[in-house]
Amino acid sequence: MLSRTTRLIQRTHSHAHRALSSTRSLSSPLAALAPSRPPVSASHAFPVLPTLVDPTSEEFVERAEQMREKEDEVRAMWGRILQGGGEKAQSKAKKAGKLLVRERIDALLDPFSPFLELSSLAGEGMYDGKVPAGGIVTGIGRVNGVECMIVANDATVKGGSYHPVTVKKHLRAQEIAQQNKLPCIYIVESGGAALPYQKDVFPDRDHFGRIFYNMARMSAEGILQLAVVHGTSVAGGAYVPAMADENIIVANQGSIFLAGPPLVKAALGEEVDSETLGGGAMHARESGVVDHLATSDEHAIALARQAVAGFAASGRVGVSQLQQVEEVDEPVYDPNELRGITGTNLKKSWDMREVIARTVDGSRFAEWKSEWGQTVVTGFAHIHGHQIGIIANNGVLLSPSALKATQFIQLCEQRGVPLLFLVNITGFMVGTAAEKGGIAKNGAKLVRAVAATTCPKITVNVGGSYGAGNYGMAGRAYSPHFLFAWPSSRVSVMGPDQLQSVMETVSSDTAKTQSLKAQIEKESEAVFGSARLWDDGVILPQDTRTVVGLALGVVTKAWKPEQRDKVGNFGVFRM
Repeated sequence: MLSRTTRLIQRTHSHAHRALSSTRSLSSPLAALAPSRPPVSASHAFPVLPTLVDPTSEEFVERAEQMREKEDEVRAMWGRILQGGGEKAQSKAKKAGKLLVRERIDALLDPFSPFLELSSLAGEGMYDGKVPAGGIVTGIGRVNGVECMIVANDATVKGGSYHPVTVKKHLRAQEIAQQNKLPCIYIVESGGAALPYQKDVFPDRDHFGRIFYNMARMSAEGILQLAVVHGTSVAGGAYVPAMADENIIVANQGSIFLAGPPLVKAALGEEVDSETLGGGAMHARESGVVDHLATSDEHAIALARQAVAGFAASGRVGVSQLQQVEEVDEPVYDPNELRGITGTNLKKSWDMREVIARTVDGSRFAEWKSEWGQTVVTGFAHIHGHQIGIIANNGVLLSPSALKATQFIQLCEQRGVPLLFLVNITGFMVGTAAEKGGIAKNGAKLVRAVAATTCPKITVNVGGSYGAGNYGMAGRAYSPHFLFAWPSSRVSVMGPDQLQSVMETVSSDTAKTQSLKAQIEKESEAVFGSARLWDDGVILPQDTRTVVGLALGVVTKAWKPEQRDKVGNFGVFRM
């Protein structure tokens, strides 16, 4: 058992502030340093969870090794993704005097501050592996004390063009920004829509045009839309700076035009170079399309930071209250032990309290209704000083468990406490006894409560998320503010073995049944889902506390208890 208390690192603008750790360098690109948080509340009244884990046992060691192998696979993917479009494309950009996309983001953010990168595995295994991270980097970071959503094209990946997954990732970032009132900073270098995929990019409601629709709507809500043009921005890529509230362009490097020189020549017979057609100097001095003319990437980033500071001074956005470093208790037990507790074999059970004990402040957890509905664990804790209500699976969802979780959601709604769903569920219980016991209506109560609550919801898939259990535990369809997945987690309509049993009862074609089982196994994997934006990123188990803390720092600023009046407070019904 470990006893550890560490100081959280807060970033400030003061040059005298000590840099106690390296920036943005935890084990996953989704986790970086400690999140902003309110003053520590009276969480010490909560009891410390005991543990029954023996880190020296054969089973623990075996599970830990299985999870470590899965983590290594994900780390290898992250390593490839950081290379963007490859060494050749990156070298070409550097020779042109440009910063690479993550270098631009690093320069934009406050020193020693967190960056919560989202959907880093978008596009993984798609497009022949040639669109890493979906060709775009998105995430939440602090700029002059203001938490902002950053959307940055990676021009080394297909010229920053928009593939279907690129659009989906961009739209998800905007959705998070609008929901949490985060100013948006667009780092632009894009060739517009990827033409071979135009039918999946251009015409429909959730395609390319929705990006500009969202910009207009957020601007109307007073949410800053700031664009920084570092390179060619053509066709659809030109509309991002054009739709922005304020924009910046790098002279002799950035360009904005609806049609580039080749298309202009084809359409009009007019021969013109890029700078004359849509360069920074022309747009700054003649067309008026841009507001600020920068001399370099670095200068453009400095102007962007200046613009955010000016916007924050207007009082239209809540600036983070940067506080003195305070002590917050780390978990009593080592989060690295999560590997050996859970492993990767989802057929083997574990007690979710062991996960909670390695995630919450001081391993303190005030369990609620511990003796009833025991396949669901509910209770209150704190993560980086934020109070949170936890709903965690410890087995199949039975009627008492569904009613227990429903009442707990109502309790959190009444008190204005955010919800954390820790998911490992095979689904709702089936069979004659379950049906007579009202599993359909009781499960529906839970699903309704999850849908109706106005409290912020954060979901982490730590194991299986199958069938209706996915809905009852705030899956993607139920709009959690953030949803993350462990590398070993799975999401599907049912488990592969269950599916095989069902198929064998309706089909005698063994080969077809085996093929479908293999398909479901592949399509339920965390990386497969994350590549398609079914979540906001794959995280390592030991990073769960940090990532959830960062997410809580965002959602608790935008949510106000009075928002409950919009849907009507349903009170607390004793189930």
